[in-house]
This record gives sequence, C-alpha cells and structure tokens, in this order.
Amino acid sequence: MFRKILLPVVAFLLLAFNASAQHRTCAAEEVLARQLLENPEMLQEIKNIEAHTRQFAQSGGAGDRAVITIPVVIHLVYFGAAQNLSDAQLLSQIDVLNEDFRRTNADAGNTPAAFQSVAADCEVNFCMAQQDPNGAATNGIERRSTTVNGFGTNDNVKYFSTGGLNIWDRNKYLNLWVCDLTGGLLGYAQFPGGPAATDGVVCDYAYFGRINSTPPYDKGRTATHEVGHWLNCYHIWGDDGTSCTGTDNVADTPNQADENYGCPVFPAISCNNGPNGDMFMNYMDYTDDGCMNVFSAGQKTRMQSLFSAGGARVALASSPGCSAPSGCGTPSGLTATNITQTSATCSWNAVGGATTYTFEWKKNVDPTWTVVPNLTVTSQALSGLTLGTLYDYRVKTICNGVESSYASAQFTTTSNCVDQYEVNNTNATAKAIPINTAFTAQIATSTDKDYYLFGNTTAQKNIKVELTTLPFDYDLKLYRNTTLVGTSENPGTANELIVLNNATVSTSYKAYVYGYGGAWSNTQCYTLKASRSATAWRTDGSDTEPGEEISLDVIFENAGFGLFPNPATGQVTVEVPMETDGNVSVAILDPAGKTALTQQQTLSKGENRFTFDVSNLPNGVYFVQVRNGEFAKTRKLVVQK
Repeated sequence: MFRKILLPVVAFLLLAFNASAQHRTCAAEEVLARQLLENPEMLQEIKNIEAHTRQFAQSGGAGDRAVITIPVVIHLVYFGAAQNLSDAQLLSQIDVLNEDFRRTNADAGNTPAAFQSVAADCEVNFCMAQQDPNGAATNGIERRSTTVNGFGTNDNVKYFSTGGLNIWDRNKYLNLWVCDLTGGLLGYAQFPGGPAATDGVVCDYAYFGRINSTPPYDKGRTATHEVGHWLNCYHIWGDDGTSCTGTDNVADTPNQADENYGCPVFPAISCNNGPNGDMFMNYMDYTDDGCMNVFSAGQKTRMQSLFSAGGARVALASSPGCSAPSGCGTPSGLTATNITQTSATCSWNAVGGATTYTFEWKKNVDPTWTVVPNLTVTSQALSGLTLGTLYDYRVKTICNGVESSYASAQFTTTSNCVDQYEVNNTNATAKAIPINTAFTAQIATSTDKDYYLFGNTTAQKNIKVELTTLPFDYDLKLYRNTTLVGTSENPGTANELIVLNNATVSTSYKAYVYGYGGAWSNTQCYTLKASRSATAWRTDGSDTEPGEEISLDVIFENAGFGLFPNPATGQVTVEVPMETDGNVSVAILDPAGKTALTQQQTLSKGENRFTFDVSNLPNGVYFVQVRNGEFAKTRKLVVQK
C-alpha cells in the first residue's frame, strides 16, 4: 500500500532488522542500516531518490520508457571445488533474470487472476558483459579461489584484499558476487544511493541459477529478489513485523502483515486486505522460488525511475559493457600439459589472421598478472612455480594491432611426492642418495624422520647440504657415522644450510631432516641437495665464488656459546670458547631467517668475547648463529628496548 509520507528511514530500518532477525534469508535492509550508521549523509541521498521516484510516477511513470539492458559481471569467489560453479550454472541465472524482469517466465500464468491486471513486464534486460572496464574483451565471469571459508554482510567479498574480488565500475555494470554466505543468508543487495565501492548484489553459491542449485530456492529467484532491491524495491510487507503499518512505497501491492514462507494457498489474508489477500507470489516476498512469479506495475515504476534523467542508475543506460570490442578471433583449446611441482606448459589453438598472442599468468590468489607479449607461437613454458598451487592463465590474439577477448583456464601444480627413500627413519636405516643432485621428499607424519647417506672423497673433501622449499618449519642435522658434525635450525620456512670444508673423508655422512615440534605435510615436499667440491664452499651457501674457509672446532658447552644480556637493549655480547685459533662467522637472523647483522671474527684459543650493536633493530625475537666450516649453533635472542 502506498503511503504519501515515508516512515522515518532509521526507524523503518530498525523495524526491518528486528523483523528479519529470526528468519534471515535476505540482509539487504540490515546492510542499509549499517551503511546509514557508517555514513549518516547517505540518508539525504535516499530521500532524494524517493523524491525523484515520486516525481517520475506523477509525470506518467514507466509507460513510455525504452527497454533498458544492463551489463552484468559475475564475480565467483569459491572455497573448495564444490563452490566453483560451472559457466552453465552461472549463465542460467542471467536467463532467469531476463525471464522474471520481462515477465516471460514459464510460471507467469500462476499469478492469480486478481493480480494479473497489475503484473508487469519491467522492461529491464540483462546481458553478460562483453568488455571490461578497460575496454578489453571478456565473458563477464571472473573467478577466485579464496582462503576465506564463508562471508558475511560486511562486504569483504567485494575486496580482493579481504579474500574477494574488486568491483567493476558500478556506472557500467551490475556486479553480482557469488560466494558462500554464512548465517543462513541467501543473499543481500545494496540499494541505490549507497557507496560506489560496494554497489551490487551478493548471492550464496548454493542458490544461484537453476542448474544444480538447492531446493526450495533452486529456480534462481534469490538473485531476482536481490536485484529487485538493487533496483530500489523494498520487501513487500514493509518490514514492520505484524503491525500492518509498514510500506514498500508501491500502490498496487496490498498491505500485508509479515513475510510469507513456503507457498501459501491463495488467498492468504492479513491486515484486512481481503478478498485477495497478500501478493505472496511477488518476487519481493520470502516465499519459495517455485511460488514466486510476478513484479507489479508500481514496482516497475520504481525501477524505471532509476534510468530516467537524474535517476540514480541512469549511467547504466549508456554503458558499452554489452558490446564486444572489435578484434579477431579469441583463442580456443587452452590446455596445460607437462605439469610438475614447479613447471607446466600452456598451449592453445592457432587463430587465423593472428599477428601475435599475449599470454598472461599468475597464482590464483595474486592480484597481478605476469605478461608475456608478442608471442608468435601457440605455447608458453612456465618454470619456477610453487608446488600444490592453483594458477590462472589467459591468452588473447592480436590481429594488426586489434586485440581479441581473453580465453582463460587454470591448472594446479602437483603436490604429492614419490618418497623414493623410505623407510629411512633412523640413522641405521639411512638411504644412499646421489651427490650433487636435488630431489624432493616428505615428512609425511608427525613421527616421520628422514636420514640420507652420502660420502666425500680425498679429492672432494668439502661438503654442502641444502634444505629448501620447506612447507613448514623443518630443520637439518649432519652426522659422520653417529657423531653430530653440523646443525641448521633456522626459524619458520627459512632454508637450512650446513657447510663442512676440509671435512674428514668418510662414506658415512648422514643428512637428517625432521620437523620442528612434529611439523609435517603429506601433500607438500621439501628439497634436499648434498654436494661436494674440491674447493671450499662459502658459508653463506654461495658456490659461485668459493673461497678459503678454515675448518676449526667451536666448543659448544652447555647452551653452546655465551649470549648476554638477553633480552638486550643496545649491545649484546657473544662469548665463544675455542680449542685453537681460527675464523668464525656470527650472524643475527630475523624470524624469517634473513640476516640482520653479521660479523666475521678471527678468534683465539680459549674464551673470546665480542659485541653487536642491536640498538637499531626493532623489538622482537631474533636468532644468533655461530658457524664455521665444521659446526653451527643457534640461540634465541630477544631485543627489547
């Protein structure tokens, strides 16, 4: 029922919140209430839109309006494969919108005869965007695999930085976000007049489209309802509870007491609205999808007012989003082959008339593409990838300077390793490995430990063991037979390194890999490489500029070496006992394993002390590592000023 005087908006919204709190299926009113609290000036904008709507209705309304076609972009944000809906399911929702807003829906005949006279073709069409905000070709669908397991009404799904996807220009597109909504929500929308950065509609993935969606909301009417809000239609009962005093500001929708659920039997009378009762089959009620089938003429007027001169969404009427940019054929047959943990080959079918191709790729979670331009072949090899990771890639054709739309696809690098050296859980069962060869393996359980056997020779005494690509905090020790001769225990996933120069010749060196605190992964691998050389290895791990290293024993007594004061404020003293004169490197590492400070010291037999100035280091936990060619030891240091 139409009311000439609007309820005060804030009171109206509070009523809406209370009324919908018990049976939450749509949160559009709640979102509007939040936005008004965050930006009180928005209330005036809503009043202006309502005034424009009334003036539009009084001047004749939607009778002579041209059909509006709105470009649509679907932002699919999925957590797990089940939420990664097919293109067919996404596109089926656009079919539903076109049918419902043009009243070509197959169930239009189910509208009771009493309401047929006000049933309206809203004269609003929807098309999938064919060009993006930069004018490049698109299919109107973008996808992101997110680490966020469910979104609420705080609009996080609308920002890449919070796990979602950023909006496209609201003056050119209807933005539809599809994701997992928590709290029983089917969807929510932003009314006209809200912030530009969040304008659009959000729908739960389980109720989007009419292919494989979830009953009883399986016919795409969730999006129809929410797009109705986006086009300035309110809930048909006026969000007033059962007081019969609310309004949706539409004259031809009967006043009704509350929302309806399921599929009521006509007539369903409330608020003395007999004999025809509630228009419960209206898309702006809460009935099941199979019971909804109509917008009214008054609702059409509210929608069409947005596209009239001065209307809140008038810019969409001239959007070029539905027009494909001119260009040559889009590549097809995108295929990823030879996929390993760190590499893949992407290929596509040749396009007739193509001058060159532009290939782009990125991790799915990254916002920025790596661009490979001016390709004259139809494949691109990728290397240096991260294991067990989802990658996006896309390619477009350039024909004499004119670009086609992108064709897009995805692949995932392999993550499982063939652990060829198991069982090797003890020093006695260490398995022989090839020298100077990197290989991958796993710490597959919390009790798994890996021992690897190799040797050095008289001609190649110098040993280096590298542990890299760590999925978690793994550490490394080196034994000669059963004697510990080296330890590397960097924090986190920082690489581990042990260097022994001029080491004792033995065929029984054993590299021991283990998870700190029981860390493990049966899907992600680490990389180990044992090397030997005739020339000395640098203690920083570089083998490009080998230099002389003196292999001297550092006596690690009790805690290993002295470190005081700890916590430190300005200076910290390191005390190292030596069996004989020699060179030692000492480094202070940050929590990521990066060197913050380092010194090379020539120490004398006996006790040695030297200081580090830590006054410029930020407060936090660090690690002090003393190393020579034969041994390494690490201690924790706290800087607290």
